[in-house]
Amino acid sequence: MKRHSSSAAVRDYHSQLMTDIGNATVSAQPLAVNIRGLTKSFGTFEAVKGIDFDVAEGEVFGFLGPNGAGKSTTIKILCTLTPPSSGSAKVGGFDVVAERDEVRRHIGLVFQDVTLDQYLSAEQNLRFHAELYGLPRDLVPQRMRQVLEMVGLWDRRQSKVATYSGGMKRRLEIARGLLHSPRVLFLDEPTVGLDPQTRSSIWKYIAELQRREKITIFLTTHYMDEAEYCDRIAIMDSGRIVALDTPAALKAQVGEDRVRIQTNDDPAAIAALKARFGIGSVIHDGAVTFAVADGQSFVPRLFSDLGVSIRSVNVSQPTLDDVFMSHTGTTIRDAEASQSERNRANPFMAARR
Repeated sequence: MKRHSSSAAVRDYHSQLMTDIGNATVSAQPLAVNIRGLTKSFGTFEAVKGIDFDVAEGEVFGFLGPNGAGKSTTIKILCTLTPPSSGSAKVGGFDVVAERDEVRRHIGLVFQDVTLDQYLSAEQNLRFHAELYGLPRDLVPQRMRQVLEMVGLWDRRQSKVATYSGGMKRRLEIARGLLHSPRVLFLDEPTVGLDPQTRSSIWKYIAELQRREKITIFLTTHYMDEAEYCDRIAIMDSGRIVALDTPAALKAQVGEDRVRIQTNDDPAAIAALKARFGIGSVIHDGAVTFAVADGQSFVPRLFSDLGVSIRSVNVSQPTLDDVFMSHTGTTIRDAEASQSERNRANPFMAARR
């Protein structure tokens, strides 16, 4: 038990150190989001376990992690949709509990699931949103055209949302979130369920709106390639932030290449890697996967010294998935599978879905 407690303490210390380093880059800038000691529990289940981070004004900040890591719960707290159990959170300088109405006036939110009225046109959806936020009526037409042109939907403004594709609906939701000129736009899994081509186009719109609107964008994602678009990312796992920095800096911390080999006897290959090279490895996506400092130079040694027949070899430079694995011991895909199994076994979480 002592060994377990010591390992947990070291892991928590390292996690806090990485957070402090990531936050240090924005400490001298005006803050759009400020979180200290934030927790959230649902009964006996602790979804968010005491996190700390800052987001600078004008930053594109990403939460990266598997489903169930606590990303969406954190977003809901910041958007005043659920209260924290403890700790503090400010958005735009306003406390999410004590100044809830002020927070809501200064944020935009795009949910994972579509929340548009399918039987209204795009224009009608936006007008309804403008009424809710009290936009002056004389400003609504100009602002509506501005945001719809930004996401390429001006020509379809009078079409019913039910006739839109999935990508068009997501773009319209982004336009709706921007309509009242928020200081912070929250995007919760903005491209979930979309095909790769549509995901790419959505990100082009996001980059353009951030450039034109000069607002802070706070997003969650479990797509590794999307996290590359962020100025900084926080990697979240099991309710904690395990790393926080720029994508390039996080990948530089790994410093090793990933090697994937397919063999005729994977268990024997794993044992041989450990015995002959002192390298630990795992089976992931049907291949024995491990990390070495210089993958290209190591490959010839594999063929000459492994002692197991190799059918294929792939060497790649560090990715954010490698970063996630280095901090958690698993890939984000495997973590999602494990979390899904835990949710199915947890009656409380099953009831919440």
